[in-house]
Amino acid sequence: MSDAEKDTPKASEDEEQSSEKKRPARRRFGVRYLIIGLVVIVGGIFAFREVHQRLIYVYEYDARIAGDMVTVSSRVAGWVTKLPVSEGELVDGDQMLVKVDDRESRLLIKQLQAQKAAIAAQRARLVSERKLVDSQTETRVNTQLAAVNAAAATVSSLKPQLDNAKSQLEQDKALFQKKVIARRQFDQTRTTMQRIDGEYRTRVAELEEARNKLREGRADRQRLSVLDSEINILVHEEDELQAQLERQRLDLKDRTIGSPVQGVVDRVFVEEGEYVTPGQRLLLVHNPKKVWIDANVKETDIRKVKIGQMVDVTVDAFPEKKFAGRVTAIGNAATSEFALLPTPNPSGNFTKITQRLRVRVAIDQEQNLLRPGMMVEVFIDVR
Repeated sequence: MSDAEKDTPKASEDEEQSSEKKRPARRRFGVRYLIIGLVVIVGGIFAFREVHQRLIYVYEYDARIAGDMVTVSSRVAGWVTKLPVSEGELVDGDQMLVKVDDRESRLLIKQLQAQKAAIAAQRARLVSERKLVDSQTETRVNTQLAAVNAAAATVSSLKPQLDNAKSQLEQDKALFQKKVIARRQFDQTRTTMQRIDGEYRTRVAELEEARNKLREGRADRQRLSVLDSEINILVHEEDELQAQLERQRLDLKDRTIGSPVQGVVDRVFVEEGEYVTPGQRLLLVHNPKKVWIDANVKETDIRKVKIGQMVDVTVDAFPEKKFAGRVTAIGNAATSEFALLPTPNPSGNFTKITQRLRVRVAIDQEQNLLRPGMMVEVFIDVR
């Protein structure tokens, strides 16, 4: 066998071994290209989705479910005698939540009622006395007024007689001095004048006495004004007691603390037998049917948001469930303006931070799944 024939099988064996070594390398390159292609496709899908969302949605993850969290507090001081509710319990409107000791309040109401009754009785007595005085003095005044009128009429009728008698006496005196008439006639004329004068004086005295009695009767009627003043004082005292009584009844009513809303008890901060003070926080309740979403939207995106736009909502607690909402309000100031502590910059160093404005989104409650404080993500459709 020649050397060429010996080298030919050896070369073919080397080629086969080389081709077997290249096949795994090709497979590795194919898998790598496939992975790179999948990554590019997935990245493209996510990039398209991100661009699409940025174009038609304003996305915000800083959003929470909100509701009217009502703090129930006490207006009065006292010991808690009843606490019939517990956390998580559903309550109706005006259902009793807390009962504060009301024994002293009830006793004060009885005391004020007794004082009011006593004043009412005293006022009734004065009213009756006034009617009696009014009747008596009116009769007396009318009687004295009639007596005065009668005496005045008598005096008026006697006055001309007295004047005539005096004139006749003067004439008879002149005639008697001239010896025209007898002394006996003169004496009769003088006696008649004296009699009429005496009677006139008596009637004048009686008239003055009647007038004095009339003044006394009218003075007695002034007691009516005194009684009216005393009655008015009692009326004011009774009104004052009535106000105190109503305030005490309000105090008694405040000792039974009812639920301000129809909802659920979130927290209970007191225990039965504990002493509470006015303004102290007792319970926390809210209406689970009345919820909404407060989303803090960046100021750079707020120009796209309009009232009435539809919102897609995802709740962290229920990621598989979708909720729909609607923009109902847009804040008029950044959330930083409502911070309790201001953020001054005395050093002069300034770092610009994107501010946020609160956007309120209305959302319908479903089977009480949405609860205040839950984190949500909102997609505001700004198309």
